[in-house]
Amino acid sequence: MAFLDARYLLSSATAVTLYERIQALPIIDAHNHADVQALAENRSFADLWEAEAATDHYVWECLRKRGVSEALLTGQAPNHEKWLAMAYVFDDLVGNPTYEWIHLDLRRRLGIDELICASNAESIWARSQAILARPEMRQQQLVKAMGVEAMCSTDDPIDTLEYHRRLLDSAIPGVVRPTFRPDRAMNILKPAWNEYIGRLEQRVNGRFTHLRELIAALQTTHDFFAENRCVASDHGVEIPYGYQVPEADADTIFRKARAGQALSHAEGVAFMSYMLNAVAEMDAAKGWVFQVHMGAVRDVRDGLRRDLGPDTGGDVSDHLTDILTPLNPLLNRFDGRLNVVLYNLHPVHTATLAHLTRAYGAMVNLGAAWWLNDSYIGMRRQLEYIGTVDALMNLAGMVSDSRKIMSYGSRHEVFRRTLADTVGAMVDLGQMPMRQAERLVVYLSYQRPKELFGL
Repeated sequence: MAFLDARYLLSSATAVTLYERIQALPIIDAHNHADVQALAENRSFADLWEAEAATDHYVWECLRKRGVSEALLTGQAPNHEKWLAMAYVFDDLVGNPTYEWIHLDLRRRLGIDELICASNAESIWARSQAILARPEMRQQQLVKAMGVEAMCSTDDPIDTLEYHRRLLDSAIPGVVRPTFRPDRAMNILKPAWNEYIGRLEQRVNGRFTHLRELIAALQTTHDFFAENRCVASDHGVEIPYGYQVPEADADTIFRKARAGQALSHAEGVAFMSYMLNAVAEMDAAKGWVFQVHMGAVRDVRDGLRRDLGPDTGGDVSDHLTDILTPLNPLLNRFDGRLNVVLYNLHPVHTATLAHLTRAYGAMVNLGAAWWLNDSYIGMRRQLEYIGTVDALMNLAGMVSDSRKIMSYGSRHEVFRRTLADTVGAMVDLGQMPMRQAERLVVYLSYQRPKELFGL
């Protein structure tokens, strides 16, 4: 088996047969971080660095580990120099999924099948410049070429969604939907929370003196998102606080924070719990999917946060985080009336969440292996484990979680190859019949997310 050949990640003839059944299915990508404005404007990529690394903290972290300076990652150096620095150490990334993903992107999207290294960095750059300038490499055309049937971006409640509406009259009409992501309204312990609440007031032309007015504003924006074809909310939290908190207690905390007074950690937990439940009620009323991405401990490296700001590669996970205790009250409150998808950052939490999804039945589901887990190893271990304690058919399906349009196809390809290989091994071990295996891989690759999210 050669690097990224037709048998890539497929260790048996059975796996090959299963992959052939799903290889060309359309992509349903129910969670990503697309730049909707760039997509609506149908921009071209100026160069290979912009397409592959300018927004990708996975790449930055790998290159930092190999000694590439910050000036050549997030600094002001020309993109050409950044690409050359990346190519010079790219051989050192072998074994890391980033090595595979970027080579997949180059092969599948650009038709460049050379191995990135110092000796060919200039030639790949030059070839890619000519290819990226072609009309078929504009962003909307890339989405069509990758077979993306539906994709859901990640959007703040104050977003006017003008670019989503523009996309309705484009080369990809109806493909892109917004997702309601109210993290900044919820996380009252963040220093910028008060400023954000002021911006939300401006968005709805109101003034919040009572918590009910904040909830009403979120309901207004929630309704607006629904009018613009939204089908889900998403919540990025370190700990999924879902405790049941009286409105009066949450309102007292809200007024205190608005007055600029410091809050205790317990007060922050109470307020965030109240808010998470409030949005869950909105989702339940509309039949939306309620997604929770949990476990990211943000910006642990002080120097990165100080010099570059948040979300620049200083995020980790903590296996000691208790997920069950804070989340279970919310799951009980909405038992049987809210579709929930749970994503974990640390692999140790896969077991807890798989047990929860088993206990709560069809409406609570485990999401795709996320972030540090979205590799062959992480995906395979998740599939193997949930198949032993829950129904694989209830996995929510693959999402790219990507900021790079170019990578949607390769991310879904890796998932589908991993799925085919994992299920193929079960067939070869006599654990399932081939006919049911074919049905399973088709369902998880396409039908499951389409049905769950109503796409």
